[in-house]
Amino acid sequence: MLAITQDRYGDSGVLALRDIDVPIPAGDEVLVEVRAAGVDRGVWHLMTGLPYPVRFAGYGVRAPKNPVLGMDLAGVVSSVGAGVSRFRPGDEVYGIGIGAFAEYARVLEKKLAPKPKNLTFEQAAAVPISSLTALQAVRDQAEVKVADRVLILGASGGVGSYAVQVAETYGAEVTGACSADKAELVQWLGAHHVLDYRTDDFTQYGPFDVIIDVNGNASLSRLRKALTPKGTLVIVGGENGGRWLGGNDRQLRAMLLSRFVGQRLRSFINSENHVDLQTMTELIETGQVVPALDRVFPLAETVAAIQYLMDGHARGKVVISVA
Repeated sequence: MLAITQDRYGDSGVLALRDIDVPIPAGDEVLVEVRAAGVDRGVWHLMTGLPYPVRFAGYGVRAPKNPVLGMDLAGVVSSVGAGVSRFRPGDEVYGIGIGAFAEYARVLEKKLAPKPKNLTFEQAAAVPISSLTALQAVRDQAEVKVADRVLILGASGGVGSYAVQVAETYGAEVTGACSADKAELVQWLGAHHVLDYRTDDFTQYGPFDVIIDVNGNASLSRLRKALTPKGTLVIVGGENGGRWLGGNDRQLRAMLLSRFVGQRLRSFINSENHVDLQTMTELIETGQVVPALDRVFPLAETVAAIQYLMDGHARGKVVISVA
């Protein structure tokens, strides 16, 4: 099978399209014939091995344990392990796999769900990780409820585009912050108000009951200034903390400070599970959530897809077409 592979950490120059063996699924895994795969910032982190704690989280200290990049996928079940009961060959599925930038990929059964009937494979591949992160940030961490004033920083990106829609389904008054050229997208997603993060000071538009900061770099003092005294801040990632912390220092400081103030300052690691994927399927099939799909690249142009995302061009999600 064809796959995008790497034998060392580094920039996009470490990636190569190679012909390798089809993986063999374990007892609790499903082998999926991949039709499309999603691209997010996690792909860049696994490609570069940065920040360094990524390497110690089971992905390989000196070199990647799994040579094939990619996680989000949508496709057709090819075969199943002996312990799999929810799927059979021919089923159309989507989820979070191991080595999704390839013609075939292994997926744990618990991270796989039936593909939403109203989505193409390309649209479905844009859903799993970003939408689960958004759902869990809005529902579980922020506990958004009707009439809450919610600010989403990074509203035009992968996680942000879903967070806007999920918060709106909970009855919140949503304000999205993004660059001016992406304002139309954020309005289309359902935001009631849109701020230009370059020119609008979000602290002047509060106070907000909830702030969800996606891969941002605003200081904790500014974020807290924009919150109500009992408001909730949820930090989802960070991209400016160097090779060791990778932005996580702000998250750590927020969780420590939260013990001593009235505001709830939170961060979390998303849970990759089929139950929440099925929740997203219901929201998608009822039309309450729509994947914001920007561009689709062929497998051979995976490097260009990653660069497009990291350069900040993406409006919503970027996807690789495999089949």
